[in-house]
Amino acid sequence: MTTRFDDLKAMSGDEVVTHSLVSDIPLAGGRVLALVTLDNGRDHTRPNTFGALGLLEFAETIDGLHKRAASGEIHAVAVTGKQYILAAGADLSKVGEIPSRDAARQLAQLGHHALGKLHGLGVPTFAFINGLALGGGLEVALHADYRTIDLAGAGVALPEVFLGIIPGWGGAWLLPNLIGIENALKVVIENPLKNNTMLKPKQAFDMGIADAAFGPANFLEESIRWADGVISGSTKVKRSNEPGKIERAVKWDIAIGIAEKMLKSRIGSIAKSPYAALELLKAAKNTDRETGFAAEDEKLSELIAGDQFVASIYAFNLVQKRAKKPAGAPDKTLAKPITKIGVIGAGLMAQQFALLFVRRLKVPVVITDISQEQIDKGIGYIHGEIDKLLEKGRVSSDDANRLKALVTGTTDKSQFSDADWVIEAIFEQLEAKQDVFAEIEQHVSETAVLATNTSSLSVAQIGAKLAHPERLVGFHFFNPVAVMPLIEVVRTPHTNDETLSTAMVTAGKLFKTAVITADTPGFVVNRILAKLLGEAMHAVDTGTPFEVVNHALDPFGLPMTAFELLELVGLKVGAHVLDTHHAAFPERFFESANLHRLAEHGRIFDRDGKGKIKGFDKKAVEIVAGGSSPMTAEQILRRVEDGLADEIKRMLDDGVVSAAEDIDLCLILGAGWPFQMGGATPYLDRVGASERVFGSTFHSPAIRGVDEQRG
Repeated sequence: MTTRFDDLKAMSGDEVVTHSLVSDIPLAGGRVLALVTLDNGRDHTRPNTFGALGLLEFAETIDGLHKRAASGEIHAVAVTGKQYILAAGADLSKVGEIPSRDAARQLAQLGHHALGKLHGLGVPTFAFINGLALGGGLEVALHADYRTIDLAGAGVALPEVFLGIIPGWGGAWLLPNLIGIENALKVVIENPLKNNTMLKPKQAFDMGIADAAFGPANFLEESIRWADGVISGSTKVKRSNEPGKIERAVKWDIAIGIAEKMLKSRIGSIAKSPYAALELLKAAKNTDRETGFAAEDEKLSELIAGDQFVASIYAFNLVQKRAKKPAGAPDKTLAKPITKIGVIGAGLMAQQFALLFVRRLKVPVVITDISQEQIDKGIGYIHGEIDKLLEKGRVSSDDANRLKALVTGTTDKSQFSDADWVIEAIFEQLEAKQDVFAEIEQHVSETAVLATNTSSLSVAQIGAKLAHPERLVGFHFFNPVAVMPLIEVVRTPHTNDETLSTAMVTAGKLFKTAVITADTPGFVVNRILAKLLGEAMHAVDTGTPFEVVNHALDPFGLPMTAFELLELVGLKVGAHVLDTHHAAFPERFFESANLHRLAEHGRIFDRDGKGKIKGFDKKAVEIVAGGSSPMTAEQILRRVEDGLADEIKRMLDDGVVSAAEDIDLCLILGAGWPFQMGGATPYLDRVGASERVFGSTFHSPAIRGVDEQRG
C-alpha cells in the first residue's frame, strides 16, 4: 500500500531498525498491561535510534495495541527500552542523508505520526525511562500519559539545538506544557549550549518530566506496580510544574524575553537553531497540539535542509568517530605504564594539571618549584579543589582523603627519580624550559616520559639540552584544564613511538581528546587564532575603529569577539603569541606594537563591577589612534576568510596534521568553534574563500552543505 512516507522508506534500506517488541504483563484484577520494549538487537554500545523503518514499525505496533484496547483485551500500554537505554533519538546518519526540504518535512511528520499514537489510545499510556533518553527517545516518553524514571539511568536530554536543529517530534510543544516555560528553556536551549549537558534522572523527576522515580534494582517491577495503581485509581498523580493561567499570562513571555537577550549576548545571532527553538517555545503558550506539531514540522525541515545542520553533523562525526581513532597514533600496546607523576611548577596551570592527573589516574603526584612556599600554596589549592568536589558530592569522604594524600610537593628534584611521567608548566621562555628539563633529566629514570605544555615554542628546541630528546613530547592543554576537552600532542622529529603512544593513552585516561600535530609554531589552535587575532589588531592599527573590527567577524559564529578573546587569554599572552608567529612567518603574520601598549595598559573594554562590557576603554582607544587606512567590516571579513584558507592549506601541505578534519576537531574542542559552523574548513568552502585562495575546496559539496539538491 502506498503511503506518504514511501520516499523515506526507500532511503532506509540499510537502517539498523529499532524494533517494537510487545509482551503482555498481567496486573491486579485481571487487567493486562501491554509492554512495548524498544530494541535494535545490538549490545549497549549501539543505542536504540529511530529511522523511518523503526518509526513505521512503532506506529504499526501501537495501531495493533489500539485495536486490542478497544476490544478490552488490554487496559494500558507502556514503552521501555533494552537494558540501560530507552532511545538515543533519531538516527543522525540517516537524517544527515535527507536530500531535500520536502523529505525533511516528511521525517518530522513521521515522527509526530508514529510517536503521537501514544496519545488518545483509549487506555492510559506510560513510558518507563530505564536509561538513556535523548532527543526522540525523550519525546517518546513525552507523548505518553505518564512517565517513570530509573534513578541510576544515564540521563535525559533534548540535545537538538546543539546539533543545529530543534526537538521536532513533539518536544518543543509537549515539554513546556508539561514542566513550565523556565524549565523547558533550560532543557531545550540552555543545557544544549552548555556543552550539551544532560539532566540526571533525579533532576528530571524534580522538574516534573517523570511522575515517579525508582532505584535500579527493581525498576521495571516498581514501574509496573505504580502504573497499576494509576490505572486502578489508587495512585494519584500531581504535577506541580505544569503551567497555570498566571504563568501563561505573565511569566511565559518574560522568560522568553530574558532567554532571547541571553542568547544574543552569549552566542550572537548567527546560529539559527536556538532562535528557532525559542520561537516554538514561545508559541507553545497558547497553541493546541496539532498547531504546535505543524510548526515543529516546518522549523525542523527548514533546519535539516540548511547549511548549519550539515556542518553540525560533520562536527558531530568528528567528535564521535574521528576523535576516537586519532590519525597517526602508534599502537596503544607501546604505551608505558604511569604509576607516578611529576609536575614542574606550582602555578595555576601546574595546579590544574596535578589535580586532573590525581583525579583521573589516582597515582602519586609530586609537584616542585623554586620555593617551598610556592609549593605549599599549590598543594593548598589542590586540596581546596578536592574539598569542593566533596561538598558537591562528586567524591566520597574516603576518596577525597586518598586523593589529598597522593599529592605531595618538594624542592628536592631527586623525588622525581621513580616518576614515569614528568610535565613542565613554567612560563613561556625557551631557555628556562631547556634548563629545567636538562636538570630534571639528571634525576628521572631512563624510561620516564617528559612532556611540555608549551603553547607556541618549538618542542624540539625545548629538548635541545636533553641527552634523550626522543622521550620528549608536547602535551598542550587548554584553559581551564578541567573543562576544555582537547590536548594537542606534539611530535618532534626525535619523539619515538613509545613516547607518543604513552602521551595518547594518557590523554585518553584523562578523558581528553588528543590530536597529533607536527612541531610547528602555534601547533593548530593558536596558529589559527593568531591569524584571526593578528588580522583584527592589524585592522585597528591601520585606523579601523574597535567597534567595526569587533563585529566584522560575527559571521564565523564564534562564542566571543576577537577583542573579548584577547582579554580572556590575556593581552600579554596574546602579544607574545603574535610575536612568535610573526617571527616564524613574517610575511603572513603581523606584529603589533599597539597590542604591547594595550597589554601594559591592561584592558581593551570598559566594564562594570560585574565584568559586563559597557564599551571600549577610552585609554585603549587613544592607544590605537593614528591609523590612516581604515577598512570596512566586509573588507576585514574577506581578509580573515582568505587568510585562514591560505594558512590552513599551508598547514595541510606541510603535514602539521593529517587532514582538514583534524584542524576542525581542534578548533571545535580547543577554541569553542560552534558545531553549527562545523569548524573552519566547511565554512571557508561555503563562503568561497577556498576557491578564491587556492582554486579548490577542503571538502566535497555534501560536507560543505552547498548541495544544490537541498532546499
